[in-house]
Amino acid sequence: LFLAGRPSTRLDAVAERLGATTWPIDLADPDSMAAVVEPIVELDVLIHNAGVAYPGRVAESSVDEWRASMAVNVVGAVALTLELLPALRAAGGHVLFINSGAGINASPGLASYSASKFALRGFADSLRADEPSLRVTSVHPGRIATAMQEDLIAYEGRDYDPTQFLSPATVARVTADAVNAPQDAHVHEVIVRPR
Repeated sequence: LFLAGRPSTRLDAVAERLGATTWPIDLADPDSMAAVVEPIVELDVLIHNAGVAYPGRVAESSVDEWRASMAVNVVGAVALTLELLPALRAAGGHVLFINSGAGINASPGLASYSASKFALRGFADSLRADEPSLRVTSVHPGRIATAMQEDLIAYEGRDYDPTQFLSPATVARVTADAVNAPQDAHVHEVIVRPR
């Protein structure tokens, strides 16, 4: 089990708890990925869970925010998938994209984020069409109780109440269910919302 991300004590703590190996990678720097993934010859499951959001309506947004959103939310995922494609093919692997409800319906005040999630959905659909030996799943959760959500709620001028959102554990369980689907099943898309 590899846990990829920018080096941090939080990543190290999760890896230690799971008995995993940390895999230092920055999705905003696709040129650095080839050397990091080179030793991996077979990969059963790749879960893309990175993302950034810059709250703001179209008129309030900047080109730099759009670039940053696309760099991490789309280009980084594309670059990492391309680097790992031979290993995924060798295993008949499964690629999962933790997308967003904003990748199905654009959300007001999340212009660059919504656009990046639509693009990520398009990439997942293209990967599925082009690589029939792989399973490719897009998971579209509603709002999740995370630090990113706290920032978005603050931007909206509301009080943050994590009980109003999906828990990260719920999204992880739904994702695991897609991974553990019988081999004759191919879960293309999962949409999950808070009750």
